[in-house]
Amino acid sequence: MNPLVQPDPGLYIWTIVTFLVLLALLARFAWRPLLDALEARQDVIRKSLDEARQAKEELQRLQVESARILQEARSEAAGIIASTRADAARFGDELRQKARGEAEHLVKNAQREIDNQTARAIQTIRTEAVELSVAIASKILRRDISAADNERLVDDTIREMQTKARN
Repeated sequence: MNPLVQPDPGLYIWTIVTFLVLLALLARFAWRPLLDALEARQDVIRKSLDEARQAKEELQRLQVESARILQEARSEAAGIIASTRADAARFGDELRQKARGEAEHLVKNAQREIDNQTARAIQTIRTEAVELSVAIASKILRRDISAADNERLVDDTIREMQTKARN
């Protein structure tokens, strides 16, 4: 029979002792550092997951904050636009009022100028009428005036004066 296949109690004992020594050496020098490395790796992964979760929460918080800020900016912009429109309307009303005032002032000045020109024209007409009357009177006086002509001339003048006084 083959000596390697035969059971030998001494070989069993040495195989078990060698296995236990190898197991002790592996446990002390290989498994412990391997388990420590695995635990360190597990801690790094756990820490990374926590950081990722925190980053996700921070991102969500920032998104909510940016949405709020954007909404505030839109509200503020709408307020500014409304204020600008109100200011523009008020400014337009002020310009219209100013234009109306200036137009009224121009109309008053024009009316005053018309009145002045009318008064000057009437004064000129009166002056010319007086000169014409003096010219007519001097022509009439050059010719012989009868008592009837004189009376009629005085009556016409009085009637004209009364007519002018009524008007």
